[in-house]
Amino acid sequence: MAPAVPAPLLAYIMFTAAHQQLLLVLADTFIPSLPAADAHAGFLQGHGAERIRLELVAAAIEAQPERAQRQFRQLLALLDSRLLGLSWGGPLRPFGQLTAAERERLLQCWAQSPLPPLRQGFQALRKLLTFLYYADSVATAPNAAWAAAGYPGPLALTDGLVDTPRPLPTLQPDRDVTYSCEVLVIGSGAGGGVVAGELAAAGHDVLVLDKGPYCHGCDFNQREAEMIGKLYDGRGTLSTTDGGVTLLAGSCLGGGTTVNWAGSFRTPDYVLEEWAREHQAPHFTQPSFQASLDAVTAALHVNTDYARHNGQNQALLDGSQRLGQPTRLIPRNELGLDDSDQHFRGLGFSTFGDRYGIKQGTLNTYLKTAAAHGARLLPDTRVARITQEAGRATGAEALHTTAAGQAVRVTVRAKRVVVAGGAIQTPALLLRSGLHHPHLGQHLHLHPTVAVSGAYPWPIEPWYGPSMSVVNDSCTRLDGTNFGAKIETPPAHLGLMAMTLPWLSGAQHKQLMQQAAHLGSFIVLTRDRDGGRVRTDRHGQPLISYRLSDFDRRSMLAAVRTAAEIHVAAGAHTVFLPHGTLPTLQVQDGRIQNPAVLDGLPQLDWSPNRFGLYSAHQMSTCRMGGQRATHPVSPTGETYELRGLYVADGSAFPACSGVNPMLTIMALAHYTAQHLKADLATAVPRVAVAAG
Repeated sequence: MAPAVPAPLLAYIMFTAAHQQLLLVLADTFIPSLPAADAHAGFLQGHGAERIRLELVAAAIEAQPERAQRQFRQLLALLDSRLLGLSWGGPLRPFGQLTAAERERLLQCWAQSPLPPLRQGFQALRKLLTFLYYADSVATAPNAAWAAAGYPGPLALTDGLVDTPRPLPTLQPDRDVTYSCEVLVIGSGAGGGVVAGELAAAGHDVLVLDKGPYCHGCDFNQREAEMIGKLYDGRGTLSTTDGGVTLLAGSCLGGGTTVNWAGSFRTPDYVLEEWAREHQAPHFTQPSFQASLDAVTAALHVNTDYARHNGQNQALLDGSQRLGQPTRLIPRNELGLDDSDQHFRGLGFSTFGDRYGIKQGTLNTYLKTAAAHGARLLPDTRVARITQEAGRATGAEALHTTAAGQAVRVTVRAKRVVVAGGAIQTPALLLRSGLHHPHLGQHLHLHPTVAVSGAYPWPIEPWYGPSMSVVNDSCTRLDGTNFGAKIETPPAHLGLMAMTLPWLSGAQHKQLMQQAAHLGSFIVLTRDRDGGRVRTDRHGQPLISYRLSDFDRRSMLAAVRTAAEIHVAAGAHTVFLPHGTLPTLQVQDGRIQNPAVLDGLPQLDWSPNRFGLYSAHQMSTCRMGGQRATHPVSPTGETYELRGLYVADGSAFPACSGVNPMLTIMALAHYTAQHLKADLATAVPRVAVAAG
């Protein structure tokens, strides 16, 4: 019997009543009720429709570009049609009229379909519904699935919680307004935050706009679904147009530095040498850029003084050592960290924002400096376009959303404009502002990432401790090239785990989620040689195209094999390989019992939506270099096409960084800020700066 549709939803729902009913039936198919009589009977007997809030489904879809919304509605229309049977060779009946076994079989057929749109539809539904089932909670009650998985959910409030007034003053316009400033900075993360702090401290009048919200301390409530929906671009559902890659990008004050994993890698020398040589950007190997790296490293208090590793990182360390593979400690940007259980547990939740004030992102460093020197900050403000006159940037037009939901038009008049919205939003903004450099939006690099998970006899509890503290570089430069992959560890919480782990059936996925406390995951972070592209739709929203090349897939699979072997050496009894068919290694006494499975990985079909591919790093869509014809941005950070317009984020990387990019972005922004200071020093002095 189909579940009942809940009472009318308070949030705007784009779905018809029939589609709401259909979504609930789909939820029950992905997360079915299973017979059980043990201590976790409640979890096994629970089902998707009883816990998934359709208003969150609707919010996720509304955050997508128009094209993706249209595709989702078409998907629901197909599922609600008798013609559905033609897609899988089953009865000519809508999804809701199939038996439970037939529904599951349909999803299994779609997962392996030769037709890309069916695989894309399956993955879109699977990721969204399983994520919400395991990630969602409300303040008054934990998610009922958590206890069975051993997941603690948000930690109890303690004396370590930052429960102080927000230290950064922000503008709060309640009517259409015009601001004037010397420098407009769009974005407040690793790029924009540094530029704002540097220029404000140098005495320049700075205005910072960010499309995301301002959160501080106890605003970061550690509830996974709410925080990802609030702090990430597209509510955490940003993806390529074919659905083959899910992208995580911070969209809040502080940007990626607020939600990242605190890894603070210096740019490898061989990457800087490559950038300088191949992109006519000699500054990357000069002392001035090293000085910028030193400056941001000091400002962020980068160190390796943390007291202990979490279960995943300890497994990576132990397994690597037993195989004779060298590892390094990952420098992290944290201050005031101690060896207490409170700090150790709390670090694992900082991908939802750090409510203890330990992580030294731009919220706690450069933006504070900027505000202390008079910079104005305006969050919740989406920039529509850069304005220009006579070949020079003159400001921007934007829309601010007040706390009450009111839309306020914002006009900014500026002497210089710095765009630092990230490698997806920055090219989209430049394109809808009329820039048309042929390489703008091209050369998108993603550090394409897959997860290799191991089940251990002992608890791993991957949600505690620093998300990443150990790195294995044995696959970083393969076959004498500068390309390969790093092996690191990711943040692990139930929603992200449910979304990442392959689904073969409702029972298999539930039983796998029951093992969550014993699962440790390594990620293979690939330095991709071959890139994708960002375009815009008719509304100016970004459309992302990317497909893993054969070259980059070989790099990825070499590191997948190594990651699996590290799990085995670390003591895992089962290893789950990152493909939709869930190839699984069985281990006994430290030996793989079915090595043919590992050997057969290259022969599997690795086309889009046959495996889970993810990206937390986006780069190079407005790449910097000395050749105007092939690089939209000059080595000073100024665009070739429009004077007074600068780019200061990961989109300006000449190519993929090969390491977690925060520190490189910040160093490049710091370097660009020095050019801006020199540029402004040559400008005609202004009499006064007006503020609306």
